[in-house]
Amino acid sequence: MITLEEALQIVLSSARPLDNERVDLRASRGRVLAEDVASDMDMPPFDKSLVDGYACRRADLAGELKVIETIQAGTPPAKSVGPGRCAKIMTGAAIPAGADCVVMIEHAEDVGLRTIRCTNRQKCDNIARKASDVKAGQVVLASGSLIAPQHIAVLASAGCTQPLVAKRPRVALIAGGDELVDAAARPGPSQIRNSNSFQLAAQLEAMGAAVRDYGMVKDVPADIDRVLKTAMAENDVIVISGGVSVGDFDFVPSILRQNNVELLFEKIAVKPGKPTVFGVGDKVFCFGLPGNPVSTYVTFELLVKPFLYKLMGHDYSPVCIQMRLSESVTRKNSERQSWIPVEITGETFVRPVEYKGSADVLALCRADGLISMDIGITNIERGTHTSVRLL
Repeated sequence: MITLEEALQIVLSSARPLDNERVDLRASRGRVLAEDVASDMDMPPFDKSLVDGYACRRADLAGELKVIETIQAGTPPAKSVGPGRCAKIMTGAAIPAGADCVVMIEHAEDVGLRTIRCTNRQKCDNIARKASDVKAGQVVLASGSLIAPQHIAVLASAGCTQPLVAKRPRVALIAGGDELVDAAARPGPSQIRNSNSFQLAAQLEAMGAAVRDYGMVKDVPADIDRVLKTAMAENDVIVISGGVSVGDFDFVPSILRQNNVELLFEKIAVKPGKPTVFGVGDKVFCFGLPGNPVSTYVTFELLVKPFLYKLMGHDYSPVCIQMRLSESVTRKNSERQSWIPVEITGETFVRPVEYKGSADVLALCRADGLISMDIGITNIERGTHTSVRLL
């Protein structure tokens, strides 16, 4: 049994980058950029006004100023601003020659005959200078960036309308277990509905993977082998939930080996998630996750998600915040690293939610995040600062 840190290192070091493709900018959200993107122009491309007001010469602000023109955004100035003159200007419009500041419209008084007077001491220029944000040729987004809406604005501003991105990993989902029935079915005695496939598909789709669900497979070696062979031929990554522990009907590890998958680990010192399997084949990667839904969710977040992002060239870091425990947390067995669902109770405090174990998926619905108890730790005192991994 290895630690989570060791397992994560094995997983990430095994990742082989996927191929790349160009996509339309509008379809790039959630994709990973596969090249540095440089701006093809200065930003701003000209000195522009940051406010609605009057473009003036600072030396003339003590006196009355004649308004010589009105400059709207998108229209070049027609005149230069000379002594005793100014131009009315809109936000985003180009600064006319001669002007070195913009007086906010709220700080100017109309004295008639297209003449204004500054009513406030001018402290700021209110001008965004040419190339003050970005110079032409400057890299604005680096390869490996995960494209969010704000990155799309940057790409558009840089003229990159067909960004090069990593291809989506093709991920196969297989749910194993004689006890499983479809979510639309009424479970019989000793049966449960298959929830893992829906949960995993949602987690995968949220990070941009191309998901294919191969359904449920019984605990029959020949059936598992048949579905696995098909999935391995059609995908980059296989994620199997259930059938990976040490029970009499947990056949997944042995069948993976029969299909030339080298298993790099079969147990990790994590609770929930101990019977987690990871293996590498010639052209495919395989994860075997525990069957209980909390275990499945947590091990996906801890191992599968960072691995898939690594395939796409992105170094994933979960969002974590520092909070204080509003009550103590204790446990008896400290042989594994425990991940405990917690809820935020105030601006700086969290507390554990009611949690009955790895089958209690409702606990995740009540939780805002997870906290970790390291191996060897049996108690975390009330008031302790702890890192909360947000869900």
